[in-house]
Amino acid sequence: EVQLVESGGNLVKTGESLRLLCAVSGLSFDDYFFGWFRQAPGKERESVSCFTFSDDRPVYGDSVRGRFTISRDNAKNTVYLQMNSLKPEDNSVYYCAADLGRTGRVEIAASAYEYWGQGTQVTVTS
Repeated sequence: EVQLVESGGNLVKTGESLRLLCAVSGLSFDDYFFGWFRQAPGKERESVSCFTFSDDRPVYGDSVRGRFTISRDNAKNTVYLQMNSLKPEDNSVYYCAADLGRTGRVEIAASAYEYWGQGTQVTVTS
């Protein structure tokens, strides 16, 4: 059974940092591409950061570029999202997603990913 389990979400103040983790099991971690998405109440799920399917480069949404960093540890089967300089507009449930990247869909689209975690809540107070 494939499992993606996010953790690290918390309540923090503006300007503080958090590191989200996505622990992955049940698939061949090295073969998969990963992304982080977020969804606020009443809004569509949006791409935060992911690795490109073509050459495994990290890419970022405009609103988080320069503040967030995605990384992966193949030895630990874990994907990370380091979030610095958090803002109230970062309030969301954050989801980890995984896919082999062979569908032809772009990596920033939620529909490109087969497997999803249950999400972790990030709340930033002003």
